[in-house]
Amino acid sequence: MQKTLTLTKFFVLLFAVVGLISCNPSAEQEESSSLPRIAIAGLAIESSTFSPAVTEEAAFHAKTGDDIFSYYPFMAPDSTNRKRAEWIPTVKGHAIPGGIVSKEAYESLMGKTLTMLKENGPYDGLFFDIHGAMSVQGLDDPEGDMIERIREVIGDEPIISTSMDLHGNVSHKLAKHSDIITCYRLAPHEDAMESKKRAMGNLLERLESGEGKPAYKAYIPVPILLPGEKTSTRIEPGKSLYAKVAPAADQEGVVDAAIWIGYAWADEPRNHGVVMVTGDDKEKVGQTAEDLAKSFWAVRDEFDFVAPTATLEEALDAALKSDKVPFMISDSGDNPTAGGAGDVTWTLREILARPEFKSADGPSLIYASIPGPELIKAAVEAGVGGEVDAPVGAAVDNRYAGPINLKGTVEAIEHGDRDAETEVVVKVGSVHVIVTNKRKPYHHESDFTNLGLNPKETDIVVVKIGYLVPELYNMRADWLLALTPGGVDQDLMRLEYNRIKRPMFPFDAGMEDPDLSVQWIPLSHE
Repeated sequence: MQKTLTLTKFFVLLFAVVGLISCNPSAEQEESSSLPRIAIAGLAIESSTFSPAVTEEAAFHAKTGDDIFSYYPFMAPDSTNRKRAEWIPTVKGHAIPGGIVSKEAYESLMGKTLTMLKENGPYDGLFFDIHGAMSVQGLDDPEGDMIERIREVIGDEPIISTSMDLHGNVSHKLAKHSDIITCYRLAPHEDAMESKKRAMGNLLERLESGEGKPAYKAYIPVPILLPGEKTSTRIEPGKSLYAKVAPAADQEGVVDAAIWIGYAWADEPRNHGVVMVTGDDKEKVGQTAEDLAKSFWAVRDEFDFVAPTATLEEALDAALKSDKVPFMISDSGDNPTAGGAGDVTWTLREILARPEFKSADGPSLIYASIPGPELIKAAVEAGVGGEVDAPVGAAVDNRYAGPINLKGTVEAIEHGDRDAETEVVVKVGSVHVIVTNKRKPYHHESDFTNLGLNPKETDIVVVKIGYLVPELYNMRADWLLALTPGGVDQDLMRLEYNRIKRPMFPFDAGMEDPDLSVQWIPLSHE
């Protein structure tokens, strides 16, 4: 009897303790429940409508859930920002620039995003991480469509902070549904992570302070459409123009300020420059936007290429005469980092036709790179040291030259690259041609050294790129930007634009000064 009473008392006490715990959550539980709930979503790509390529879903390498945090070095588990909110990552995809995105790929990725948002709401905010220059079959404004559909799921009240590339495009729809919006301030984009962190920080501060959405959004379209190679912040006037942005954003009453150059290789109505400023001081927000827009327009005639330009023939002639090593040449018209198909063979054909490179002991040249699945297969069968004779390139974009039959010695085979999948180096005369299973930009010294190549000691390095990214820029001894053909031709006048808004500089050089007064964008819940 005594034992039964003791057990009864024990269970009564146990239930009481459990009840107290459930009614009095720990400090950690209280802190978690008081944190803002913030979703993460976004798809990023630059899509050239002048390229015949079509981008499919696999190209986005989309991550879901906590895997998304790997995109953001500043969001490690023990980081300050990670602890400031309850983060709900949904779908984040980032593709190498390319051709227009298929409608099927876009709908599939959007479907997954919206499903995850529906399953995990409600939200206090959303970090919208995009590029801003995606083109989709049948859509004129994919990012506007994305954010509008996201709003239909999460509602008008959550604060959306949008982070973009300065080569993105801002439509009225994107501006309307974004509460805070910013973009990179450097080209090349050495501040990419800094900009994303700023966009997240702006969102967190507005939620934590209780200030909510900024009261005013000033929007000014600037009718300028220029390639990034003419608007780099390495040189004037881009350098001084973009130097005005940070001080403008740091004013009391202003949350953020941004200048978008826009994306030149898509023939769509939203493609043009834009200035946007957000904040709570209407007069300061409006005046700041107008000042930045007028500064942008005032220097339109001063924009020029970031490097000396030449025809390919002139560039090769100069490189062969030079004693500077490496002499870099940008094969700019088919630049996969701007949306080119990456398989235009015109430049490689011209190089291989030059007598200077016919002999194995001629001037050393690396060509990076050209897709060639058939050659990859033949090279794997032949092995390193074996001979191959197989076609490469022009499977997607054959408008300027057809496939090239590459006959040479296999010097390296590497498997497992995320983008290229398999890489092969074939030596033809004194030229080392990097052949890939799928297209890949070559940005880093390790991209070459992993294949047994030493670009720093190679006479000429030809890369499918426009302006050199920092690592290549620091490596060069000399550099010319070759004006080659392709889906991202630097000579915009050679492209057929039919749908951009006109008048537009530089297409209508004698146009009158535009109206650069503020357009006030309604708040997302209005």
